[in-house]
Order: sequence, then C-alpha cells, then structure tokens
Amino acid sequence: MTKNRKRTLPSSLIWGLAMFGVLVVIAIVAPIFLSGAANTLSPESHADPSSAHWFGTDDLGRDIIARSLVATRLTILMSLGATALSVVVGVLIGGLVWVGPRRLRETVLRIIDSTVAFPALILALVIAAILGPAASSAVIAIGVAGIPSFARITANMVAPIVGRDFMNTSKLLGVPPWQLFTRHLLPNIGGPLLVLIASSFALSLLEISSLSFVGLGVQSPDYDWGRLLNEGLPAIYSQPLQVLAPSVMLIFAGVAAMLTGDGLAQRFDPWGNQPAASRGTKRKVSSTAGNSQALVEVKDLTITATNGAVLVKEVSFDIVPGEIVGLVGESGSGKSMTAMALAQLNPDSVTVDASLMRIGDLNVLSTRNRGRLAREIGLVYQDPGTTFNPALRIGTQVTEVARVHLGFSRPKARDVLVEGLRDMRFVNPELVMQQRPFQLSGGMLQRAIIASSLVTDPRLIIADEPTTALDVTVQAEVLRQFKRINREKGAAILFISHDIGVVQALCDRVLVMKRGEIVERLTGEQLATGKVSHPYTRELLAATPKFDVAVARPSQKSGGAS
Repeated sequence: MTKNRKRTLPSSLIWGLAMFGVLVVIAIVAPIFLSGAANTLSPESHADPSSAHWFGTDDLGRDIIARSLVATRLTILMSLGATALSVVVGVLIGGLVWVGPRRLRETVLRIIDSTVAFPALILALVIAAILGPAASSAVIAIGVAGIPSFARITANMVAPIVGRDFMNTSKLLGVPPWQLFTRHLLPNIGGPLLVLIASSFALSLLEISSLSFVGLGVQSPDYDWGRLLNEGLPAIYSQPLQVLAPSVMLIFAGVAAMLTGDGLAQRFDPWGNQPAASRGTKRKVSSTAGNSQALVEVKDLTITATNGAVLVKEVSFDIVPGEIVGLVGESGSGKSMTAMALAQLNPDSVTVDASLMRIGDLNVLSTRNRGRLAREIGLVYQDPGTTFNPALRIGTQVTEVARVHLGFSRPKARDVLVEGLRDMRFVNPELVMQQRPFQLSGGMLQRAIIASSLVTDPRLIIADEPTTALDVTVQAEVLRQFKRINREKGAAILFISHDIGVVQALCDRVLVMKRGEIVERLTGEQLATGKVSHPYTRELLAATPKFDVAVARPSQKSGGAS
C-alpha cells in the first residue's frame, strides 16, 4: 500500500523552487545580454523611466534595472559560497565531535556555546574589517560567522542518534569515526539540514548585502545588490527607483528562500503527510489495517528520549467504542507518555515511532490536521489547578475549543458551555463562567475541564490521573461523570491512574505498565478478584490500602450488636 502512495510536494516548496528557477535564469542570462546597458556610461544621467529604461538611469547614465538584474549573479554566488562554508564546516564540527573522544567533545561544545552567544553579524563585521574590503572577504566573514550556529544545531540533532543500538554496534565492529559520521549520522539529519540551509541562505543574502552596503563587501567596478543600494542612497529622494530595483530583487530572493525552507519543513516534517520522516527516526509502516472493530489502535509504539533512553518500548493496545481501558503503573512507567502520543502532545525532546496509531480513520502518525485531533480527542489532565490560566476567566478558557475548532461565535460557544457545565452538576453555571480559577474548588475545576473536553463530542477521552489531586468525595463525583459520559455518549475512555481501586471499579479492561512496557492485560473483574499472574501486578495490589470493617467500627463489639 505504501508503495503506491502519492507523495505530493507542498505548494510553498513548489513556489519557492519556481522563484529560485527565475533567479537562476536571470543570473545566467542577464550578464550575457544586459552587461552593456548596465555598465556603459552615457550622457542620459538621472533619466526618468521610459520604454528604453524602465526604471530610468543612475547618475552615470547606466540602466538601473539592468544593473540590478546583472548583480543577481554575483549576489547569489556570494550567498551560496557563504552558506556552503557555514554548512560544511559547521556540520563537520557538530557531527564529528560525537564520534571523537569525550573530553574533546565537551571542550568543543563549550567553545561552540560561547561563540553562539556572540551575534553573528557583529562577528562578520569584525572579520571583514580585519580581512579588508572585498567580495571574498565578505564571503569568508559571513561563512565563518555562521559556523557556530550550524555546529550547535548539528550537535543537538546528532546527540539522540549517537546512543542508538546501531551506532553502538558499529562502534563495536570498529567502524572508523568518519564512516560513522557519513553512513549513520549525516543521513539521519539530512531532512532538517535542508531546511536549515534554506533559512541560512536567506540570512546570508541579507548579511552579504549589508556588508557591501557599508563598504566592506563588493568594491567597484563590481557590484551586488548591497553595493547598488549604497550607490543609490544619496539619490533616494531624487531617484528612488535606483534603490527600489535592488530592494525588490533582494526581497524576491529572500521570499524564494523562505518559501523553499517552509516547504522543506513540511516535506520532512515527521508529523507531516509523508510516509517517511526525518529527525533520525525509523518509523515502521504497517501494511495491515489491524483490528477493524477497534476505535483506537496502537501498534509497536516506542518513545525514545534525546539521550537515547527508551521511555516506552513496543507498546500495543486497542480500545473499542464505548469501552473504558485503564492504564496503571508506578510513576515513570510511561503511562502519560503513551497517552500523550495519541494526541501528538509529547515534548520535542522525545522521538515517537510506531507501525500503526489511529483513531477511527484518523492516522495519528501522518495527520497534520490539528483541528481534527482536537475534535476527536478530549483531554482531562491530572492537576486542575494548573490546567487553567489564573489570569483569565473560566468562560474565556472553556469556550476556546468551541470557538477555534468548531467555529462557534462567542455567544453560541458560551451557551453550549453553560449547558455543558449544567450537565456537570454546576448549580449556577452562568456565574461560574464569570469567575476565575482560584474562585473554584479542585472538583469544580476538574468538572469544568471535563465539560470543555466534551463540547466537540470526542470519540476518545484521555483522562490522565484526573482524580489524583481530589478528595474522596469529589473523586466519586468525577468518576460518576466519567461513567455517565461513557454510558450516554458511548465515548471510549483511556483512564490513567495510580489508584487500583478506582481502576478496577471503573474500567472494562486494564493494562499494567512497568518501565515502558505492558506486562499484563486484565479485565476489571480479574483485577478486582485478584486473579493476576504477573508479580508486578501482585505488588500493586498488595500496596493498595485495605480496611478491616471490624477494626474500622469497634463500637459494634461494645454495643453488643450481632
């Protein structure tokens, strides 16, 4: 199936490449056909725009637009040279330090950190001033000034890849450092590097032109866009087109670079609509549809930290419509990481891989439709006190989902949420909408979160330890709301909790996690009756407090009750 999938290019990338194509044609053709008009002195100085000279002439009678077009070649070549210098040296430094000795790596990284703190353009000005005014000096200055940032970014991208098993195996096999870099590290960061190169080219255009503008770059008789801006500055009021022409060319080239960078970012975005991803991940693609009865299906989910630590290891599970599945385990077992992967809310410091992750027909691995994710999934977080912004009123915050993702007007969203709060047993929901979070109790805040998460009629509700911060009475009320939602709306619920008693009473099935793996799968009844097999599950049950009725109610003995 994946072989036949069409891989369309983002429109921004198409436009960016097309604009670059125009620049390349101008850079090749203009010096051949327009050098005479651009460089020949004539008595027609400061001529107004005409059919012969579309933008008029400068103070020496040279055609303004011809000079701007001819300057394209030198400007583009200088920018490409500076970018290439920054990229090649920066990537070599940032990548090779990770395959070298540890002490050398730490020393080089500290040096990079200190140089990154120094503004690149200021560093370029210092280098250009030392080397002397010239086109080559400008290229070297801009290129050298860009090396630290590329080295830092490359080192950050390479760091999580170095700890992977294939790198350790290669080291054990005695693969030389240079081949480790070229075979294993560089291919895994190729996509993000292309994005960075496009952005760096746009910045180099500006910086090269800036150096020429202040007299540290291209010198007469040569000229680039910055030099043309310098020459046109004295006549900016009498002959503004002399400045406008190179400015338009500079903006055109910058927009082309930015569009290309944006398109490459979409093309290589690991959460984009492409089957392959960058960022060093190795996403497995499943060719089977899996369990067609399941609403939620996750296969071979693996979450890896930037330091190479595996936080979740090949976890697979499914949830059918109307089912409540509990996820239990100690802190740090990977419960929340697993749940947040379904909502694409894992931090940037981790890499998410899976062969299949879907909610209905929504492929979580490939969707870029954040709006649909927000409609399909309702999230109830652990701590109601930190979920709301204390500076905003409750009404502003609970209506946001309806306004942004459902397109409701403010009055309609307010009416819908007032009804939702009333369903959550709020006595005066209109007053609650006007209040701020500190004016409500923890249980009221949690019920307000639930009301907000239900406004889109989500197919899946992820409840991440929603009763942990609540007292027993409020816990019972919140759990009754989950049961009611499940019964009345038929929503599937992934319920994460430390409380075994809550899970065994609420959930149809239970997944027990330890150190990022599911060690046992049970029904709620099996957990309640203690019919478990894994030692870790038995430990969790043994750690659950139990109360002896006879001890809790000693008055029965003294009172003679039977």
